[in-house]
Amino acid sequence: MTNTNNLQAIYQHMPADKGLQQIADKVINKQRLTDEEGVLLFEKGELGFVGALAAYVTSQLHGNKVYFNRNFHIEPTNVCVFTCNFCSYSRQYKHRDDGWELSMDQMLDMVRKYDGQPVTEVHIVGGVHPKMNLEFFCEVITKIKALRPDIHIKGFTAVELDYMFRKAKLTTEEGLKALQNAGLQSLPGGGAEIFHPEVREQICPDKVDGEGWLDIHRTAHKLGMHSNATMLYGHIESYKHRVDHMSKLRALQDETGGFNCFIPLKFRNMDNDMSNVPEVSVVEDMRTYAIARLFMDNFRNLKAYWPMLGRQSAQLTLSFGVNDLDGTIDDTTKIYSMAGSEEQTPAMSTEDLCNLITSVGKLPVERDTLYNEIKVYDEVTA
Repeated sequence: MTNTNNLQAIYQHMPADKGLQQIADKVINKQRLTDEEGVLLFEKGELGFVGALAAYVTSQLHGNKVYFNRNFHIEPTNVCVFTCNFCSYSRQYKHRDDGWELSMDQMLDMVRKYDGQPVTEVHIVGGVHPKMNLEFFCEVITKIKALRPDIHIKGFTAVELDYMFRKAKLTTEEGLKALQNAGLQSLPGGGAEIFHPEVREQICPDKVDGEGWLDIHRTAHKLGMHSNATMLYGHIESYKHRVDHMSKLRALQDETGGFNCFIPLKFRNMDNDMSNVPEVSVVEDMRTYAIARLFMDNFRNLKAYWPMLGRQSAQLTLSFGVNDLDGTIDDTTKIYSMAGSEEQTPAMSTEDLCNLITSVGKLPVERDTLYNEIKVYDEVTA
């Protein structure tokens, strides 16, 4: 869709509300939205309106390109010292026999599985296990780099890092430098959830708080490491909490410029302590992505994590501001399948991803972790 068509779509969906009209004018003129305007979009912005605005912004930034990468996950353990109420994935340390704990050799065997394959990233994230400490993971990273010097290692949420560093009696900077020297290159965005203490105290009271999460990512950026940012939406939070969360991320991006992308993550309610909380609708999913695109004006990339949404909903987000679908994954993550996602075996080939993208008139582009383009797929040839 051309920018002219996108503008026409905006005017076709233009609401009568003067506040929303002013927001549309600001978006078209590349002016930043206030927190109050972000809340207004959530409260009154209908899907057609916010979707048309988001499509306009995305088209200006990316044309019709949609990014993905060739990646796989290593999840060292789902045993965890923390008890987050929304989590379906972890098992408490006292019940560790119900979970899994990979040995170092098992993790390295997962890397060896991809010998000769053009994967560009390994994503390492899991539970917070007291015996998998900083020294252990420095050794894991060093050995992965010895096996695959070319692969980008993205690893460890701020929750994992905070625990590692406190246990090692190191500052955040000292701990990150140790991991960086071992070969860690960037951080994933997990563990952010909702920053506001009103929510955090109810859903994950015992792990690193919002300011701690932001400080770890700020320090990583200062050391030259990029990272991602997430937001867990659709549970007990209010619209004000969502906007407060995004506003804090936007401010840190102004300060450092170190975030690669923003990833809204949908709360799934199967087999966790918040199963009584209903999941939000697909319409609310799409509104959230669209509003994130409008509000997060200094985040160039907005990612839909397809193992969490399901591939059909992820495809739909491409019309609501999203320009990245993560990667091939290759059935190496259990985090969302255990929470009730439609994707019980999350794996897509490059051809699958390209077909998903081209079937909605978009252009698939393989990228590396830092969004350097590796290959533009004019047609599905993978």
